[in-house]
Amino acid sequence: MSAKPRRRRTQQNRVLWLLDRLERASPADPVIDALQARVRSLPLGRGRDLLHGRWLGHPLHPLMVQVPIGSWLSAAVLDTRPGRSREANLLIGVGLAAAAPAGLAGAVDWADLHREQARVGLVHAMTNWAAVGLYATSLACRLKGRTAAGRAYGFLGLAAVGIGGLLGGHLAYRQASGANHAEEVPHVIRQGWHRVGAVAEFPVGRPVRRLVDDVPVLVVRESGGTVHALAERCSHLAGPLSEGTVADGCVQCPWHGSVFRLSDGWNVRGPATAPQPAFDTRILDGHVEVRLRRYGREADGERSGAGTERAAHGHTG
Repeated sequence: MSAKPRRRRTQQNRVLWLLDRLERASPADPVIDALQARVRSLPLGRGRDLLHGRWLGHPLHPLMVQVPIGSWLSAAVLDTRPGRSREANLLIGVGLAAAAPAGLAGAVDWADLHREQARVGLVHAMTNWAAVGLYATSLACRLKGRTAAGRAYGFLGLAAVGIGGLLGGHLAYRQASGANHAEEVPHVIRQGWHRVGAVAEFPVGRPVRRLVDDVPVLVVRESGGTVHALAERCSHLAGPLSEGTVADGCVQCPWHGSVFRLSDGWNVRGPATAPQPAFDTRILDGHVEVRLRRYGREADGERSGAGTERAAHGHTG
């Protein structure tokens, strides 16, 4: 008699189960609302976009945290070697000095997150500040000659940093908090021109949403007849730009206030750190047609094949 095959039990990863529970936990929501409002009210001026990382093209916070993490990890390595206490102390001090600006950059990003992301982000921040407290205590003990206690607090701080890193990774990769939400557009829209509607369907100065290969596209017609088209979902957190405000040749996202230039999709103001994919436009037989604006060899190929067609129709946006 043959043995009955055993079924393997499939269970959700325990860590992911806890993180999913954290995303759905609502008791701290009033605190989150108050803290986010407080961070958004900080008089940072142009420094806010600097901290978002708009100039860098992606969030600045992940780059800045490399200094405290690297310093503290190096200090832990030195703590395993005799006679290297002075160097370990210096590295812990460097990490503490770098933690404040890194934390401020993270807070500015966190203030513009969705509720589920903000819940995880709050615990991420609390864990990291617990690590700062442990390392500050570690340094104080070391300076008083209590080297063993200082090392113990340092290793506890490193454990807290590891937990904070786990939560940060969940925010970035599972919840896509710092990802470019318009990145896939060039990969899913076919090459060539796509008709999106008659000219009369696009009131002057009003944003209109259309679909191209199931991708939402924002279309805006200016008073002079020029037509602009951008990917409609905001690169920051996929906000609907068609529900935003059009002014001064730009569109502002209704969710978190990112501003994009209609002519080329450039992110004029954050929190968005990536521009919107832009489209070439033309008017043909009273209809608006759009084509994803490509660069490099793909664009050269399209231009060489479309030059005669453009000359024949003679009316482009």
